[in-house]
Amino acid sequence: MPSRHTDIVDLLELSPDFVRDPYPVYAKLREQGPAHHVRTPDGDELWLIVGHDACRTAFTDPRLSRDWLRQGDIGQIINSGDNDAALAHMLMADPPHHTRLRRLVAREFTPRRIEALAPRVREITDALLDALAATEGRRADLVDAFAFPLPMTVICELLGVPDMDRDAFRGWSNEVVARTSEEAEARAYQAMVGYLVELIGAKRAAPGEDLLSAMIHAVDEGGDRLSPDELIGMCVLILIAGHETTVNLLGNGLRALFAHPDQLADLRADPDGLLDGAIEEMLRYDGPVETCTQRLALEDVDYDGTVIPAGSTVLITMADADRDPARFADPHRFDIRRDARGHIAFGHGLHYCLGAPLARLEARIALRALLDRFPGLAPDASDTDLAWVPGMLIRGVRTLPVRW
Repeated sequence: MPSRHTDIVDLLELSPDFVRDPYPVYAKLREQGPAHHVRTPDGDELWLIVGHDACRTAFTDPRLSRDWLRQGDIGQIINSGDNDAALAHMLMADPPHHTRLRRLVAREFTPRRIEALAPRVREITDALLDALAATEGRRADLVDAFAFPLPMTVICELLGVPDMDRDAFRGWSNEVVARTSEEAEARAYQAMVGYLVELIGAKRAAPGEDLLSAMIHAVDEGGDRLSPDELIGMCVLILIAGHETTVNLLGNGLRALFAHPDQLADLRADPDGLLDGAIEEMLRYDGPVETCTQRLALEDVDYDGTVIPAGSTVLITMADADRDPARFADPHRFDIRRDARGHIAFGHGLHYCLGAPLARLEARIALRALLDRFPGLAPDASDTDLAWVPGMLIRGVRTLPVRW
């Protein structure tokens, strides 16, 4: 008979070092089964799904919904204040609503548009590396000097956000993905919505070649188009997801290379042959998204004898799925020659990351140029001294001190 496990596992009690290295905790939970009632380091009580097969299944389980606005209490996971327009995007929707929103956006977010960005990504990369090379003392924070400004500049240019507003977006984004308080989270959503209402109005009056102008005027064959709230929501999603993933792909990937100097030497020796595979291994080994955005259990859900009660918040643990020995041999070994295909670092199923090709493009250009320009690049602090992004959504460090 299925059981309702009422015992709550405190993740920090299992390991005080959980935030820096959650993998041993996830592995221990996985050995006991696929579903666990846990208390997070932030004090939230929710359910975790672990293991590669269980996570892939959960991503496609219609009983685990993302449609909090229609199916649940959004206050259970987010304090958006009175700014629900910021949440009117496809990541907060189930089919058929999700299908409609994704179709309208995907027609503009095409592989051709992404590939056309490559020359501009190289220009931005080269300019940032020129500034880095001129840094006095040959020391810098690689997140602040490179890993953040590169994708933030790219996504803002793609969408059509003016230069002067990008610092503000960084603060809002940090608050949304890892809130410092419910009040600060609500203020961030309010500020984003207010700014985007004005920006969308300006784009309507004077359209450009950017993605936002295209989305404003995108109409499908049946005459459907994004509503004003949906335009705001999609902008919020694209701006935040469009840079957070790449920032932490670069940061985590470089940390992995620094910790495995033999792999770094091999990559430097043969970037043409190894770089694409190395990026996939970075995504598998220590990807930028630790768990999915929160799902809502629409009914009691039985996972291998453990029942997740209806109304529960559920997280799918991609970080553990990609370290599952049932899927990847010797999963805790970082190996840039590994066939890492099958990882779910960008999710799985209908919510698979629309921006995955852009993240891969940016990582390919950025890592190649960085390693070419700085043959002596090395870490300037140990992992234990780094400041980590709080929460369980984004996996990464706030700073990455380096020297060369």
